[in-house]
Amino acid sequence: MWRSSSGSMRLDTPTTSIISNPAAQKTILLDHLKKEAMVIPTPPAAAAPASPGAPKMPGAPASPPPLHVADLGKSMIESHEVEGKRFTFTPPQAPAPPQAPAKPQAPQMPKIPGLGSAALPKPPQLPKPPQPTVTEVWTSVKLKTPVLTKVTSPAGEQTTYCKPTSTEEPHPSVFEIPPGYTLKKP
Repeated sequence: MWRSSSGSMRLDTPTTSIISNPAAQKTILLDHLKKEAMVIPTPPAAAAPASPGAPKMPGAPASPPPLHVADLGKSMIESHEVEGKRFTFTPPQAPAPPQAPAKPQAPQMPKIPGLGSAALPKPPQLPKPPQPTVTEVWTSVKLKTPVLTKVTSPAGEQTTYCKPTSTEEPHPSVFEIPPGYTLKKP
């Protein structure tokens, strides 16, 4: 992963690279196996959401549940100063099931010998309440890139570590299409 002081970023995998250039509003996808490049326009950043006290449109869906952000302070990871933040997102509660109208007493079901009440299906169970997703991000103060990210969700835990190596400005060619690559339309 590389990041320039102008905000361009490049992320490499063994077979592909993604280069984002916010100033030029474009993203470049590189396929190193096929030696192909695809340039995709990037829309400008979205406008800030309305303030919490602003009136809402009638019939508009409710606002998303809040995202709680906690500052974890500064620390050091492999001699790089980092700042930590914890983001906690709790999904909205499921709506309450509708109440069934009162019905007259149904006739008693005949019992089947040998089965007892096992023949009757069990009523459906309500789903468990939603569990929060917690993301902890430690970002290099100098490089402005995440160094350590931990995500804990109902699906499990994932930790990503990006070992910081150089604090020098990357060469501009890192953020360009390499020579010999064919330009492919998106």
